[in-house]
Order: sequence, then structure tokens, then C-alpha cells
Amino acid sequence: MILIADCSALVALATCNGLHLLDELFGTVIVPEAVYFEAVVDDKPEARQLKEYLKNKVKKIDLSSSILLDGFSDLGETEAMVLYKQCSADRLLIDDKRGRRVAKINNINTIGSLGVLLAAKQARLIEKVSPYIIKVAASDIYISTDLIVAAMEIADEKYPL
Repeated sequence: MILIADCSALVALATCNGLHLLDELFGTVIVPEAVYFEAVVDDKPEARQLKEYLKNKVKKIDLSSSILLDGFSDLGETEAMVLYKQCSADRLLIDDKRGRRVAKINNINTIGSLGVLLAAKQARLIEKVSPYIIKVAASDIYISTDLIVAAMEIADEKYPL
């Protein structure tokens, strides 16, 4: 399987030490250059960990492919969606709600960072999602309480709110 990744979900998974789950679940992880450069900016959380993880996973894209955008998409999201189409990828890793809507319009299958954690639990790669979610929730990364509660219900786990 091929997974194309956007930056915010990568940062969330790096925050909870869950990047390795991407390789185990999907096999091939690719990011466009714009996502790589956004993820490894020195002041970005987890930049050093992402730089190491993304080594040999960066691909230059051909922007001649077209996708529908909403006028708010950043370069990383745009390149990730174009790369998804060019690679005939299986999933796009993206957490941004608006970006997920744009992906849906373009017939792009998405998964978020919490979806990765749930898939990892289902595949028995991790025993519980709650330790990972607690780390992400304690960081500067915003995940709505409703989404956390929904993920914990799906995982059949309790979350200490």
C-alpha cells in the first residue's frame, strides 16, 4: 500500500512516537517536497525526528496534474493531493478538516492520525490507543475533544478528560 502524508498528521504521530506505525500499516510512505520542508523547519515541533523519519521518503512532484482546490489549501496539502493522484496511492494522511473535505471532492481516500492509531490497534501493532492520544492531547496540536472521545469509543477505551 502507498500512503502520501501531509504535515500536521505527521507532526501528531511524531509527538506520540507513532511514526513507525505508518511503515508497518502501509509499507510505502511518501511525502512531497513541500511537506518535507514544512515538517523539518527548525522551530517546528518534532522537526529532528521528522527529518530522520522522512529521509528517503521525499518525492518531487510534477505539478501539471490538476486537482480541485478551495482557495485555502497550502502548498503542502496541494502537493500531497497531486502526488496521491500521480502515485495512485491508497491513502492520504491528513488531519485538517477542511483539507479532508477538499480531498473528498477529489476522490482521495484519507486517514487521520487518530485513524492510524485505531488501525494500528486493530492490526495488533499496539495494545491501546489512549497512551498515544494522551501525548498528542498534551502537546500544542489541536484535536477536538469530540474527536478524541469518538476515537476512544471506537477503541473501546476510557480517556481521562
